[in-house]
Amino acid sequence: MDLLSRFVERIDFDSYEDFKQNFKFKIPEDFNFGFDVVDEYARLDPDKEALIWCDDDGNERHFTFKDVSDRSNQAANMFKSLGIKKGDTVLMMLRQRPEVWFVMVGLHKLGAVVIPATFQLMYHDIVYRCNVASIKMIVCADDEQIMEHVNKAYPDCSTVQYRSIIGEAPEGWRSLTEDMDNASTVFERPTGDEATHNDDTMLIYFSSGTTGEPKMILHDYLLPLGHIITAKYWQQVYDGCRHLTQADSGWAKFAWGKIYGQWICGAVNVTYDTMKFNGARMLQIMEKLKLNSFCGPSTIYRYLIQEDLTKYDFSSIKHCSMAGEPLNPEVFYKWKEATGLEIREGFGQTEGSVLFANFPWIDVKPGSTGKPTPIYDIDLVDDEGNSVEDGIVGNIVIRNASSHPTGLFREYYKNPEAMADQWPGADYSTGDTAWRDPEGYIWFVGRNDDVIKCSGYRIGPFEVESALMTHPAVLECAVTAVPDPMRGQVVKATIVLTKNYEGSPELVKELQNHVKHATAPYKYPRVIEFVTELPKTASGKIMRTAIRKADEAKRREIASHGENGSV
Repeated sequence: MDLLSRFVERIDFDSYEDFKQNFKFKIPEDFNFGFDVVDEYARLDPDKEALIWCDDDGNERHFTFKDVSDRSNQAANMFKSLGIKKGDTVLMMLRQRPEVWFVMVGLHKLGAVVIPATFQLMYHDIVYRCNVASIKMIVCADDEQIMEHVNKAYPDCSTVQYRSIIGEAPEGWRSLTEDMDNASTVFERPTGDEATHNDDTMLIYFSSGTTGEPKMILHDYLLPLGHIITAKYWQQVYDGCRHLTQADSGWAKFAWGKIYGQWICGAVNVTYDTMKFNGARMLQIMEKLKLNSFCGPSTIYRYLIQEDLTKYDFSSIKHCSMAGEPLNPEVFYKWKEATGLEIREGFGQTEGSVLFANFPWIDVKPGSTGKPTPIYDIDLVDDEGNSVEDGIVGNIVIRNASSHPTGLFREYYKNPEAMADQWPGADYSTGDTAWRDPEGYIWFVGRNDDVIKCSGYRIGPFEVESALMTHPAVLECAVTAVPDPMRGQVVKATIVLTKNYEGSPELVKELQNHVKHATAPYKYPRVIEFVTELPKTASGKIMRTAIRKADEAKRREIASHGENGSV
């Protein structure tokens, strides 16, 4: 039993072409995920499993939809008692505690705006978010690091009225646990001015801030419906399916893989609440909890294939997927060889649901992000906005985005400059580049600011990284640009080596020659740096921007020493 048929005109399709042409939503009036999905499952089947939570210490908890309904009602009543109302903003730093789901659903019911945030935020990050978004309350996990940074930021956050934490509350804080426990499990759907509507603000994500301060990405109450495509047709979840997407609650990957589309389809969200990723532990959980569907960034798959996969039983898993950054073909082949499972790549942004994916009806081409979703009118265009031919790298745009297709964000909130840059008219420019092959598959090249321009060539980092990944010395790598007085930019590779290799000038030369033979010779990395780890987000996505910033700081320092006569 699932609710999917209430929200789409057809569920099953004969082919990708049928899916692309005929998929259509049935949009309810004033849809609210909390009432129309969570509470409805609780009414129809109170014992239906909704959430399985586990952590590094072997703890495990199971929750039904009735549990989530009751606890989210308690959260809504708690927030309401503190004066939080429709349209007010709440910052959520809950890692992957079960309270994430209760708080998010409760705020959706109340009509308040959820602003998820990663536990990695520092003083400046918290102050900026609180003041620019007029945050009324900060809700935190029982984590000393989070508490320390919030305490430091709190005096400079002019609109914050409450700080709440799971468990026992220190001085100046409220106990989220105690406040929810004391609240009623009954919360009636608001009416009149307090009722929510489809175009109201439900959720705001902050971008990664690669150029300047992070942008506020504003989503309305229809975002969960857009993720039906993400969950049902890319991650291929189904009623009763146990699905795990490895992502912290502060990132949009959580909305993609751990709550909305999965619960609409009746799936069970499995979460591994880890302090630090451990490949062996992840594999143990996949086996013990008998997962049916698994999704993670390519970084996680790179680490999983370093484990002895013969020790684990993958027979319960029917589907594997990944997104966040392109998947190197070498990883795809090694995973399939060890498990018999293909990894179906998808691509999208915080700004919407999945844009391209290896949907069920198409054969996987390793390295390709698959084909376009049916719910957006996607095109590849040149810098003048003209559609490009197959084989030509173009900018990814969504045509007619001003009609606000279901699942796409509504605006960059309070940021007319970003709107003018990326959404100046009817079309929205994603800021990413890709090319299309003659069979309609999309091949991601990179963010516009990631593409390397060397001696007139445009080099995508992913193609160089994929070439490097075929060498046994390379565990993972990130390719970026460094300035060059003659060529404009040259390719730099920052590499983490496998355990049997050590960095040396000889290995640098070997890797350079390897790339020259694996792809076009002009793409080889002229600069190689060996490191013990790459900077990543909490969801495992490599932060190339951090590498570029570190390199720029080194160049400024060297230049400064030179000017002072030190070098």
